[in-house]
Amino acid sequence: MKIALLAIGKTTDTYLREGLEVYEKRLQRYVNYTRKELPDVRNAKSLPVEELKLQEGKILLSQLSETDELFLLDENGTVFSSEEMAEFIRQKMLYSSKSLVFAVGGAYGFSEEAYRKAAGKVSLSRLTFSHQMARLIFTEQLYRAFTIIKGEPYHHK
Repeated sequence: MKIALLAIGKTTDTYLREGLEVYEKRLQRYVNYTRKELPDVRNAKSLPVEELKLQEGKILLSQLSETDELFLLDENGTVFSSEEMAEFIRQKMLYSSKSLVFAVGGAYGFSEEAYRKAAGKVSLSRLTFSHQMARLIFTEQLYRAFTIIKGEPYHHK
């Protein structure tokens, strides 16, 4: 199984990049994991929101292959506890031959086309995070999920 995180735009804050690198290195013990930062749309500030989402959606969807199962990290998605997230990942590993792709959208979310293509939506919290922070939070939670699956002592109840 492969798991990827696609994100619109770069992670610009050094502390977030360093945190991502820590958890990505840890994840390599468990799964083939990659993160790909997709280019920002040119002249984004001059575009209407719907046009911006449409263009970001095209960039995002162009990265997917036929075997990818897309889940959008979205505030209106399913909210999991850490244990529930671990079970979700475990089930996908057991019963899916596809690659899992999680996506962080731009500041305004996803295009309608991305929502139609997605197999589901996952919320990291009822709180709102910057799209850059969401990358780190997701990566840490994915690492946590694997330690739960393996029965390792990282997660405490």
